[in-house]
This record gives sequence, structure tokens and C-alpha cells, in this order.
Amino acid sequence: MESNREYKHNVPKGLKAMERFELLPLLREGVQVHYEGSIDKQGLNADWDWWLYREGEEWVIFDVDGPGCIYNFVQHRYPESEEPTFSFYFDGEIEPRFRIRHSEFGHKAPFTAPLADAYMGPDDNGRGPIRVVRSWVPMEYEHSCRITSDIRLKGAAKGDGGWGHVIYHSYREAEGVVTFTGHEDLSGLLEMWRHPGQDPKPAGRDAREGTVEQLTLAAGEREVLLDEHDAGCITAILAQWESEPAEPINDFPRPELMQIWICMTWDDHEQADVECPLGAFFGNELGYNRIGLLSHGQAADGQWYQYFPMPYWQSARIELVNRGTAAVELGSWQIRYHAGPQPLYPQGRTGYFRSSDYYPSQASHGTDSIIGQIRGRGHLVAGQVTAFSRESGQISCEGDVRVHIDGRATPQVESDGSESWVNYGWGFPTPPEMNPSSGYDGLPDSPWSMVRLCSGDVYPFQQQLVFGIEAGEYNNQYLRHSGILLYYGLDEPGMELTDELDIGCKASEGIHQYRTSGSRGYYTLTSCYEGDQDDVLITDTGHETEGWSEFTVSIRPDNRGVRLRRRSDQMTGRQKATVHVDGILVQERSWYTADRNPYKRWLEDEYEIPAAYTAGKGHVTIRLDYVQAGETRVWNEFYYQVYSLY
Repeated sequence: MESNREYKHNVPKGLKAMERFELLPLLREGVQVHYEGSIDKQGLNADWDWWLYREGEEWVIFDVDGPGCIYNFVQHRYPESEEPTFSFYFDGEIEPRFRIRHSEFGHKAPFTAPLADAYMGPDDNGRGPIRVVRSWVPMEYEHSCRITSDIRLKGAAKGDGGWGHVIYHSYREAEGVVTFTGHEDLSGLLEMWRHPGQDPKPAGRDAREGTVEQLTLAAGEREVLLDEHDAGCITAILAQWESEPAEPINDFPRPELMQIWICMTWDDHEQADVECPLGAFFGNELGYNRIGLLSHGQAADGQWYQYFPMPYWQSARIELVNRGTAAVELGSWQIRYHAGPQPLYPQGRTGYFRSSDYYPSQASHGTDSIIGQIRGRGHLVAGQVTAFSRESGQISCEGDVRVHIDGRATPQVESDGSESWVNYGWGFPTPPEMNPSSGYDGLPDSPWSMVRLCSGDVYPFQQQLVFGIEAGEYNNQYLRHSGILLYYGLDEPGMELTDELDIGCKASEGIHQYRTSGSRGYYTLTSCYEGDQDDVLITDTGHETEGWSEFTVSIRPDNRGVRLRRRSDQMTGRQKATVHVDGILVQERSWYTADRNPYKRWLEDEYEIPAAYTAGKGHVTIRLDYVQAGETRVWNEFYYQVYSLY
């Protein structure tokens, strides 16, 4: 059996996670995804201010403690505005490792094309133009990272504009992590990114092919494309229509992309692992124009492709079903696969390639459209969202994407507008647009359809993932959304809630032997969380200390680590504490949250303890020592949930 140490060593991280596309199915133990960016703290549409605090002459826009990796950096700016210079500091450096001006993205190493570039949006009736700089360069760090701007990123008026974000991973442990220097060999990754439409995986010597020619499906008919009874891995699904497919009618998608569904079932599962319309499967629900990412889409020669690796251990069955009322001619299909044992994909440590339940076009009035809800454990690798408004040309791009992972009340990933999730700006005024990681199709502003590949910055989850999107600025528009999520997953969860501590409840405090030093006393707060539930008031009593707090909690002895989740008051930012487990300092990181929200004050943040401190134990004593950091004066705590990872 593979040891925990061997498995952790094989978890793809950093450059390896992006360059080795064939490793996408491997589960990401000890990895979490996070967002930092310009989200309106009052829950409206003022998403342009991006800064955490000021230090000297610099404005800090990103600040984290512990090992991790930045995968996506984006910043929007008016061309006539003052140009910012960004500085990247790693592992507590006094001098930055890199400095780069807004105008240098795409040609200054290491931020060179196509891993970094600039998108110039159109004038768009006076709203634009807008210049969006983007980087997908994977930058790991062993201990910490901080990004600063030499000017304050704020305001929506011409000459202002601070929109932007960082998508990053945090690692439970620093093992195998080497801080980014800029001298890494990125040639393989750059070469891959230069050729969307080609298979990004290395060729297999034992590849087989299954081909179906001149395929026509009558209404209600089902066609089996592949039926294998052995271990193997699908490496590519390719489709070519002999004649030009039907054009969209009255702003509706092409019929063959919606009424023909693909169903894929691995290892004789009772339910199909993938079941969705062809448009969603190939990353283009509307089909107005060609869109092609590294992973899936349509190539320049018209061929549709799907390159996500899809391992199985007993059987694989792939079918097409015509759910429409008319016959559809689909041309030829080719499925490439490797048969036999798959040593690259150890069973139990590898997810099945799956789709969420397809979300059919519908409006959700006043709340987020929940595009996908996934249960079990795994990681999201792609998402597709399509939107129709009542009027053509209506600005319908302002809704934020919000992703809740493992039941956290605070969104773990967000976006300042729909288009920002796919790294564009000013909505969708000039379809089509595409880059190797994302793209969009449609008509100017409405309808639109966006697709995002998460290759390095996958979204890991241990129990569930909920992906939603606003309709308009703050769910104040009528929009019909549809879409789907693609992910690797297993049915079994990867963590269990094993204890809870309610601060302010004397019985709970007594059971958990809660003690403090340097207490500033208890207080009661009524507020709400950020996100879709930001109008739901919650009242709770908690405690704050300028010293330390300590408590004992129950965990599973067979744990692979422990996750602590805290409800806290984020009135002030830069809350920081060191963490001790049974008297031993956790060396990997402090518990640190740099952001704040004085309006939606409730926050659920998390801290992961490596198994080296918890393995084999049925309970542990946690001690949190407050550390002064900037504006904060205390450490506050209202509720703790304790999860055993396994």
C-alpha cells in the first residue's frame, strides 16, 4: 500500500501541476484554493477597490503566510490612468523578487506570453477601453508571499480602476515546495500553451482508437461509441461534422449542441459519471463561434476535441443520446484510449472524470444561480456558464461568481463580475475571445457563454463544492443561466466533523477545557457573511484576547491532518496567531487573515494542521497565541469546527 509520505510526494504542485496535464486526475491532498481581490465589501457592485493595507510607500494587495502557489494574477486598468508597478515578495524578503509595470505583462520575464499577456477591451460606447493584464505563471513559495502596488488601486472613474484578483493554492505542508526564482525552465509549459487544440498530454505507446463514421441519430435514439471491460484511460474524444452544422436560430444555441447528450459511465456505476449536452461537454454551449482551450473546445480546422484524461479500472461505456424531436447528423467520432493497468493513476488516490448535473436555462429570482453542487471529494477542473437576458445588448456581466467549498459560509473563490472569472474585462462586448485557459462566445453582452479551465489552480474539496453566480450587480436582474462543472471526484468524503467548540457557551467551554490569558472579554455581534446570504443576520457571542486561548478537541486517530474552521469578526484585518498542538509549535504557518470587512463582519476561515502533529491521536490540545499585525489589537473567536482529514 502506498504510504502517506509517498502519496504526498506525488501530489502535483506548482509548475508540475500545470505542465503535467496527464496528472490532473490525481487527488490534491493537503491543497486548498483561495481568492484575494476587489470585491465590494457591502455586497453591491463597487468592485474596484483592491488593497489590504499600506506599508511605507506601497499598497499591499496580497499577503499570505505558509507554503503555497500563485496561479492567476489579474488587474484591470484604464489606459489613461496612472500606471502601477507591482512588486512580488517571497518568504519575508525585504527587497522584492520581481517588479513589473502594468504595461510589461506579456514580454518581461518571467511574465512572458502566452503565460502572461494583456487584453484590450473596446471603447464599448464610452465605458472602455479597458486594459486587463493577466498572468498564469505558477509561482510557488515555501513560507509566505506579499504583492504590492506603488499606487492605490481604487475607483471606477476614468483615470481610476483597481479591479483585480489573485487565485492561489495553500499547501498543508511545505514538503517538495521550492520558492519561485524566475529562472525555472518554463519552456515545456510555454510550448503547451502555444498550441491549444493539440493534445497537451504526452503520447502513449499503447494507444488504441475507436471510430464511428457518418453517425446520424434519430429522435430518442442512443448510440454506443465505446464499451470496454478492462482497466484503461480515455485520452481524447474527437468529433468532426462532415457538413456545416445548423446556425443558431433566434439567439438560441445550435440544436445539435443542446439536444445531443453524451453519457459516460466508468466501472459499471449505477449513474453516469458524465451526462450533459455536447455544447457543455466541448466547452461551448452556444456554438456561435469557435472557442478552444488547452483542454477542450473546437480547433481551427473545425474538429471538436476533449483532452481531459479519464482513467477507469474495470470498464468504460460512452454513449450519445438524441433528446430532441428531430434527427441529427453528427459526422465522425474518434475515441483514443490506453488499455490495461494504469500505474500513473492509483485507485483510491485518483478521481473519476465527472460532470455536475447539467443546470438547464432558468432564472433564480433574487438569489445566486447554483450552476453546480458536487458531493464527495475531488477537485473542479473546468466550468461553463451561459446567460440570456430579456433584451439583446443588455449589460448582463456584472454578476459575481461565488464558490463555497466544504460547507464554508464564506465564499472561497469569487470574482468581481462574471467576465473576471474568465480573466477578461468590461463584460462580453466583442465575442469571441479565447486564451489557453478561458474564453467566451455569444453576442455583445447578451447572450454570452463563458468557459474556464482550472489546470494548475484546481478547486479541491473534501465534502462538497457549490458553484453559484449572481444575476446582475447584486441579483437585481432577470437572467437565465445554464451551465455545468467538470471535475475529478470520488463519492466518499475526505474529512469528517469530529468536534465543535461554541465560545460563549459555558457548557461547551467546560467540555473542551477552554482557557485564555490576556482576555479582553466577551461580546455579542449581529451581522452576516459575505456572499449570497449577506442579508441573513446571525447573532453570536464570542471572546477576544490579546494573549492566548487554549482548548482540547476530539479527532480521528487515523487522520491525515486536521482542519480547524473558525467563525470570527473581520471588522479589522490582519488577524494573526501562532498555533501550537500539544505544546509543539506548528512550523508550517501562522493562522493569518489579512483581509477585512467592516460591513459583512462574519468570516469563516480555516487552518490546516499537518498529520505530523496529529496522527494516531484521539484528541489534541490547541493553543493560539495572538501576534500583533498592523491594525489588529486582539484575536477574536466565536465558534470552532474541527475536521479530521482522512
